[in-house]
Amino acid sequence: MDFMKPETVLDLANIRQALVRMEDTIVFDLIERSQFYSSPSVYEPKKIPIPEWGGSFLEWALLQMELVHSSLRRYEAPDETPFYPHLIKRPILPAINYPKILAKFSDEINVNAEIMKFYVEEIVPQVSCKEGEQMENLGSASVCDIECLQAISRRIHFGKFVAEAKYQSDKPLYIKLILAQDKRAIEESITNSAVEAKILERLVVKAESYGIDPSLKYSQNVQNKVNPEIIAHLYKKWIIPLTKKVEVDYLLRRLQDEDEDLVNQYR
Repeated sequence: MDFMKPETVLDLANIRQALVRMEDTIVFDLIERSQFYSSPSVYEPKKIPIPEWGGSFLEWALLQMELVHSSLRRYEAPDETPFYPHLIKRPILPAINYPKILAKFSDEINVNAEIMKFYVEEIVPQVSCKEGEQMENLGSASVCDIECLQAISRRIHFGKFVAEAKYQSDKPLYIKLILAQDKRAIEESITNSAVEAKILERLVVKAESYGIDPSLKYSQNVQNKVNPEIIAHLYKKWIIPLTKKVEVDYLLRRLQDEDEDLVNQYR
């Protein structure tokens, strides 16, 4: 997928391939996180004292990472969504003049606060190898958390490209639904239950394959580093619904960036 060529980005086949590759990243990142304890002090605001900071250690570490990455031009890319959009820095590298792919308001659609909440409250307790603190690995656990959060965020916000591709493929349908602000009908139009079921099946297979030492595959005590069902549940309960939310929120506003004469034909 080449963001300098909008036609490749809005090709649904290319989008599907990108989403499948993101599954690999998320599974591997969760496996990496599973080697550490739950480390609750990382997520509790002010538990680890940091001057002029009222949030958690993880939030602080994530901000530091985004400050560096923004300097390197990461958030210039159309498929990246920062957790701290109002605090990131201007890039040191020259700006890239990406062609217009998404609507002009797309950066305003940001569900990272929700991602942070479900990740800390639901995912960390389930994927951690043990409950409790592991003081020597608080930094390592946080680095893994950041990689998980960024990978999940990229996957969920990729819904904007899915929404734009579907809008472009059937403008008459979506213009009518958007004019009616028919949220339920829009969600039904973007939902493919069969595809969602295949995603969950594929995730279980990937987690089983990636999470087992090949030398122990046929032993009597095979143990996955992460329960594959947990990863499938993560997708079913949070990632897929939040992706749909991003798509619906994007489509509900899509006419803000559409030719008025075209829209008026459907009023």
